[in-house]
Amino acid sequence: MANLLSPISGNVWKIHVAVGDVVEIDDELVILEALKMETPIYASDAGTVTELKVKEGESVSEDQVLIVIE
Repeated sequence: MANLLSPISGNVWKIHVAVGDVVEIDDELVILEALKMETPIYASDAGTVTELKVKEGESVSEDQVLIVIE
C-alpha cells in the first residue's frame, strides 16, 4: 500500500483519478494550487486507487495523505 502525500500546503484544484482506477508511476493524479501556482502531483507507485482522502476545493497541509494506492 502506498500513500500519495501532499508536498506542499495548498488547495486541491483538480483530481484526475477515481477509486478503482489503475495508475502507473509518473501518472498525474492531483493538481494542487498554492500562491496562484498550480503544482501537479504524480504517482510514485503503480497500483489501483483504493481511497481518495481529499475532495476538490479542499485545503491540505504538507505531508497530508491525498490518495491511497494498493
